[in-house]
Amino acid sequence: MPGVEGDGSGGRRDAEALLREVEAAERARHRGQLKIFLGYASGVGKSFRLFDEGRRRHERGEDVVIAAMQPDITPEIARATCELPVVPSLDVGGVPVVDVPALLVRRPQVCLIDGLAYANPPGSRHANRYEDVNELLEAGISVITSINLEYIAEQQDFVHSVTGKVSAHTVPEDFVASADEVVVVDAPPDAAAPDRARQLSALRQRALLLTADVVDRQLEQYLRLHGIDSSWGTQERILVCTTPRANAAKMLASGRRNADRFHGELFAIYVLQEHLTEEDRMANERNLTLARAQHAQVDVLEGKDAVATILDYARRHHITQIFVGHNLRRNWRARIAGTPLERLIRDAEGIDVRVFPQ
Repeated sequence: MPGVEGDGSGGRRDAEALLREVEAAERARHRGQLKIFLGYASGVGKSFRLFDEGRRRHERGEDVVIAAMQPDITPEIARATCELPVVPSLDVGGVPVVDVPALLVRRPQVCLIDGLAYANPPGSRHANRYEDVNELLEAGISVITSINLEYIAEQQDFVHSVTGKVSAHTVPEDFVASADEVVVVDAPPDAAAPDRARQLSALRQRALLLTADVVDRQLEQYLRLHGIDSSWGTQERILVCTTPRANAAKMLASGRRNADRFHGELFAIYVLQEHLTEEDRMANERNLTLARAQHAQVDVLEGKDAVATILDYARRHHITQIFVGHNLRRNWRARIAGTPLERLIRDAEGIDVRVFPQ
């Protein structure tokens, strides 16, 4: 029949999209809900928030059990947990481990697991506690848990730059980002010295940014699932395009101020160019070092068409603003054919382009 033959790519893509939608809906229907209380430092009260929510759910009639507690608890936590049933931990080589088999048999509606970033000892069902949690979720059991920012693997470099600390046990950020809800516990810890206060402020901003990113990912998943295309997100994502001659310091400083103001993210890229002088190469290295100092995500890209390469990166990372440098002097070729900047602005479609004269 006419129109049946051909590459078939359109029909195949439609079928694959439908299959992904069905699979995602099926997973959502049977998987438990994951809620994470995220602390940006010790002492902000995430454990109390976790158990207090468990208490309130129990009082509303939900089947809630405690599956893991920290060894030392405050009087407030003791009062919040006194009427909650407990599934005791397993003892594996003297180390308490979440009793996953017992929980699968008991099948509560909600498990309370305080302290997500534990490594299990050899001989355990899983190597890490977050893997225990994932098995419970796959079985349809919801989990409420807690973690500090320093225990998220991809945040360790940032935390180390602020506090000098590195944690031995971590949880992948993708697992945290898969949560149905992440709540930053924003209760201030005890009064701190000025240096400590500055550290806490930086950690708090990072935790808020991570939480906003989780919301963005959930939005992106929803849009993909429903076949909706969008280049925007719930927070500002600023992309600074560096070149050897660009005023990178000014663009990066402005980008960081705007990203912090809106709890956004800062990106910096350089599209590789040929035939650079030694001076240009050194300028590039300085620019990328400045970008890392501003805690930007830094990427070096390859592409014959710089404008297309920048826009492809911007769309993949849901960039909302692009910062570029521009030489105001134009030669006769540019006046006839137009500049790459004019093409970038024309093709950005929904992304703001901010120009910094150089």
